[in-house]
Amino acid sequence: MEGGTTFHFITGGIHEALDRAREAAGDLDVRIGGGANTIQQYLRAGLIDELHLAIAPMLLGAGERLFEGVDARAPGYECIEFKASEHAAHVVLRRRDS
Repeated sequence: MEGGTTFHFITGGIHEALDRAREAAGDLDVRIGGGANTIQQYLRAGLIDELHLAIAPMLLGAGERLFEGVDARAPGYECIEFKASEHAAHVVLRRRDS
């Protein structure tokens, strides 16, 4: 892609994808992109150290529930930051053992 972005499609599941991403990132952070189902899989497995949610006040329909079937307290997530403005609320969750 323009700017040097490269996409690799992994079919071996979330653990393989995360391992490959960590290898590619070296000492840098790994960020997960995808829809609610992708994030849910990583949350359930306790593989997300920190999650930044930006919640904008607009109605788009029913959509997908990000935390459907996920107990974020079970793997030890806690809210470490909450900031709100007229445009969005920003919530940062971090796993306690990170």
